Amino acid sequence: METKEDILILAIESSCDETAASVVKNGRGVLSNIISSQIELHTLYGGVVPEIASRKHIEKINQVIEEALVGAGVTLEDITAIAVTYGPGLVGALLVGVSAAKAISFAAQKPLVGVHHIEGHISANYIENQELEPPFVCLVVSGGHTHLVVVKDYGEYDIVGCTRDDAAGEAFDKVARTLGLGYPGGPKIDSLSREGDPDAIKFPRAKVVGSDYDFSFSGLKSAVLNYLNSCEMKGIEVNEADVAASFQKAVIDVLVRHSLNAVGEYGFNKFAIAGGVASNSSLRAAFETECGKRNIKFYHPSPIYCTDNAAMIGVAGYYEYIRGTRSGYDLNAIPNLRLGER
Repeated sequence: METKEDILILAIESSCDETAASVVKNGRGVLSNIISSQIELHTLYGGVVPEIASRKHIEKINQVIEEALVGAGVTLEDITAIAVTYGPGLVGALLVGVSAAKAISFAAQKPLVGVHHIEGHISANYIENQELEPPFVCLVVSGGHTHLVVVKDYGEYDIVGCTRDDAAGEAFDKVARTLGLGYPGGPKIDSLSREGDPDAIKFPRAKVVGSDYDFSFSGLKSAVLNYLNSCEMKGIEVNEADVAASFQKAVIDVLVRHSLNAVGEYGFNKFAIAGGVASNSSLRAAFETECGKRNIKFYHPSPIYCTDNAAMIGVAGYYEYIRGTRSGYDLNAIPNLRLGER
């Protein structure tokens, strides 16, 4: 039974290839979390096709919103506000979610709250870690983003590091494609790596000159390609599991080093990871080990909350709502929206 004090957020997420809706209670309780994935569809093309993604969102958006309300046992009348991802992401995909949210907000006369997608990923950590509160450092790693963020307070962020070229997840996808593993690359590399030797091949660990916390994975990706081409030219048989494991270790070493250096410099004892790559088993294990050595509390969402979902948008939307954030009906999709911008 909901009381008058309860704040219920209906959240919508459609930034890439998942159409999702969720109802979140008081910022930490997920009453429903519905996700319609398009992975099988885009696997045919080896990656996300924006136009196809947008069309699929249009087909699914009303269905997932309805399922989210039914699953939570509430109606639109019970909802306090509507939260929606408005950037960053694929512009056509974002527009579907934003348009649906604005229509519902107008029809039901409920406040509208635009949410930054990366803020959503960070906020996913609050769902299962009820004790977690800012400040802390969070590493956001996904197909489109590699951000090292100081979470100063709810809704207040400083980006202290980001990728200069490929995001970590993007590098995983490209190397997986080169190895013939298919899409999505992250889970396939993670799985194959378990059969390989992470120290078999010495791939480079890039350091960005003049920036302690920025990342660069383009050179590593090229090194893998060069290694495979060299083996082919010399007629050397490639151990794909060793390549996957060695590549993955090179990525993880850089992510761990930069992240924990930042935690130390900013004087926090709390660190969190978020985003699709945050579900990588080796990455989690490495952070568990290194945080344990330094007495740093390590937080991470369950895999279902690492990949794109609307529950995380509902959590971020709740904290934006109680901070007084309201969006007008001129809210638009912003594909390159920076964290902290409005």
